[in-house]
Amino acid sequence: MIKIRVMTMDDYDAVLALMNDTPGISIRDADSRESTARYLERNPGLSFVAQGDSGLVGCVMCGHDGRRGYLQHLLVLPEFRRQGIARELVERCLSSLDALGIGKCHLDVLKTNDAAARYWQGQSWKRREDIDRFSFTRPGNENA
Repeated sequence: MIKIRVMTMDDYDAVLALMNDTPGISIRDADSRESTARYLERNPGLSFVAQGDSGLVGCVMCGHDGRRGYLQHLLVLPEFRRQGIARELVERCLSSLDALGIGKCHLDVLKTNDAAARYWQGQSWKRREDIDRFSFTRPGNENA
């Protein structure tokens, strides 16, 4: 049986292993133990893991800027997909954001990750055509 629970730093190694083993997930320096601890502390109770009998089978990280929510790194191991686990992980995030008065949430999908784009569109998320995202990285932090 799969149990959805709040992610803690005790889950970090297992979550990183899931991310390393999942195509389409980009791991950067910003996913370090220190950065993840800071993220979870800044956004308490918003990130979740799916716990199976043999360990973690899925995860999602969620945060906000006070106005909008942001999802990162939603993944479920292939052998556990199509069981509603991803949907439940996302719903926990959206409900938690809603409880904070945040009714809109964004996420990024790598342009090369067609499977993720199809998934999100199938879940009624809308691809934005009206904006382009720009990022700035300080020199020396190219992998941030």
